[in-house]
Amino acid sequence: MKKNLLLLIASIMLFSCQVDKKKEAKIDPKKPNIIFIYLDDLGYGDVSAYGATELQTPNIDKLANGGVRFTNGYASSATCTPSRYAILTGVYPWKNENAKILPGTAPLIIDTAQITVPKMLRSNGYKTAIIGKWHLGLGTGVVDWNERVSPGPNEVGFDHAYIMAATQDRVPTVYIENGNVDGLDKNDPIYVDYAKNYEGQPTGKENPELCTMKWHHGHNNTIVNGIPRIGYMKGGEAAKWSDVDMADHFLAKAQEYIKNNKDETFFLNYTMQQPHVPRTPHPRFVGKSGMGPRGDVIVEADWCIGEFIKTLEEAGILENTLIFLSSDNGPVLNDGYYDDAVEKLGDHKPTGPLRGGKYSLFEAGTRVPFITYWKGTIEPKESDALVCQMDLLASLAKLVGDEVNTTDSEELLDVFLGKSDKGRESLVIEATTRTALRKGDWIMIPPYKGWPVIKQVNIETGNAKKYQLYNLKEDISQTNNVAETNPEKLQELIKEFEAIRGDASKGVEKVVLH
Repeated sequence: MKKNLLLLIASIMLFSCQVDKKKEAKIDPKKPNIIFIYLDDLGYGDVSAYGATELQTPNIDKLANGGVRFTNGYASSATCTPSRYAILTGVYPWKNENAKILPGTAPLIIDTAQITVPKMLRSNGYKTAIIGKWHLGLGTGVVDWNERVSPGPNEVGFDHAYIMAATQDRVPTVYIENGNVDGLDKNDPIYVDYAKNYEGQPTGKENPELCTMKWHHGHNNTIVNGIPRIGYMKGGEAAKWSDVDMADHFLAKAQEYIKNNKDETFFLNYTMQQPHVPRTPHPRFVGKSGMGPRGDVIVEADWCIGEFIKTLEEAGILENTLIFLSSDNGPVLNDGYYDDAVEKLGDHKPTGPLRGGKYSLFEAGTRVPFITYWKGTIEPKESDALVCQMDLLASLAKLVGDEVNTTDSEELLDVFLGKSDKGRESLVIEATTRTALRKGDWIMIPPYKGWPVIKQVNIETGNAKKYQLYNLKEDISQTNNVAETNPEKLQELIKEFEAIRGDASKGVEKVVLH
């Protein structure tokens, strides 16, 4: 009996030690869980923590007010695919000619041999996942959607991937899990084409009576769920997504991942689709903002973020989770559909005090909400340090004790953790192949040919015949071009820009939308 009692005591002590070690692992400050919450087309002025008064985002505000709220945080680009390329690879997207807005049939634009955030973290013991929008291409250019599609997220570092291939307004309108279309009936195969329609398939252009959402420009091909899309698709009826349930669907997948991996060290890229078009809020959120569908899906996204954070709290891992929240580019109102985004805007300013928007070289194209949050580790503060999403690769490598060989991603870990305000010295920003230089308080935009205003979306591109120079500290709205009165500063920035970018001022004839 005495021997059995001693064995029992030893077993209890061993179990206690294991529990203690498990607890210690969960609060290991060297390797926290890492989450990117990445929104789509959310503007600097769309968040109440960034000054919005007509639209409230309490759950995003909770992260902003409990962490570091960056006022000079940038996406690399004013459109989606390039920014998504940069945040995962740490490379300027203009260095890859394929890093531009992609159709749903585009091949993967990240080289499978390339270093990426998930690859780097996986090599340091992290489980890795992406849930939500992808839009970085799939396969090699000729895709059979009825078989496993590869290469894709799994081949560039993600252990688990539950995605839509491109955007909500593009075909194929299906979810893809680790390369396979979710819910596909092989007896009803999927066919996708961006050049020509399939016989007998109605389109938004030819069959407007079948549309529940009216297209404005560019979105007049295959109709799915009453919404005309970009591109043509046939078949796959059982696998097609429900637009109004998309936010809930991705949220549930993200929550499931947290619950299943709460005892692991993980990296999750939670890439939300809001407020990109088509804006399809769940009926629970219709009318909640008073601004039409665009405002409603922002309210919906904020709710999703609140529920997601609750899941981290309930799993007991919020205090060991480093969260980054940002947007892939700036805002746009009418981006292809009539959805009252313009008519019901009221006094709300999606760009805040900034000029421009999505597709633009002006500030509102790339300066976006940018928040870092780590409960109990990051002290709340506002920071005006210049930072870019591209810097996350080098910074997270420092966090986990790794090194990466990159010339574009800068190591700014202490800045992201709120311990320093010394950010980048300079940054090249991009808008549909056009580039400009931000340095210190200044931004220089070279002369470019093409539209000064994109009439379809009513956004200034930043194109002009002469060089533009703005002091953003004194003139955040970029109302006063001081290039002629500051020739020395202009020449300094031109010289640095050309050393990085080369002679890129020849420009383009027009700005590509979508």
